[in-house]
Amino acid sequence: MTTNYKKATFAGGCFWCMVKPFDQWDGVIRVVSGYTGGHLENPTYEEVKTGNTGHYEAVEITYDPSIISYEIIVDLYWRQIDPTDDGGQFQDRGNSYRTAIFYHDHKQKSLAETSKQKLDNSGKFSKPVVTQVLQADTFYPAEEYHQEYYKKNEKAYQEDRKKSGRDEFIVETWK
Repeated sequence: MTTNYKKATFAGGCFWCMVKPFDQWDGVIRVVSGYTGGHLENPTYEEVKTGNTGHYEAVEITYDPSIISYEIIVDLYWRQIDPTDDGGQFQDRGNSYRTAIFYHDHKQKSLAETSKQKLDNSGKFSKPVVTQVLQADTFYPAEEYHQEYYKKNEKAYQEDRKKSGRDEFIVETWK
């Protein structure tokens, strides 16, 4: 029996904080931290964080659509970010920390755009939703020490996440 896994790619600020929210769901096979959307081939973390490569810090999610739908994954994504902030996310500022949904096919594009429009029209935010919906580009996995950072460096992860203000925003916005 062959499984037809799909990919979903999202930029939501620091990729360390974008792995765990997806990693915990049935049907999510793998979540990889990496870089996408820029002009430099095989970028390094040091190059991307300068903001000069055009890359976003992102996560590439491999999932089984017979267990979890793309719509659910997109909904989970919105609940991890401030979609009205075009300058980065929380304490992480600059181009590499912007938000974006990178679609892999026309169905994902349509679902992402519809979801974005619905969120923008919901009245939940006083500012417009600025998260871009972009065609997926080459995804470059980040260095190994960034992968599953929340598991490998639990204390540092928790401290960084607490300092960022992300959790307070999520609780306040999505209560």
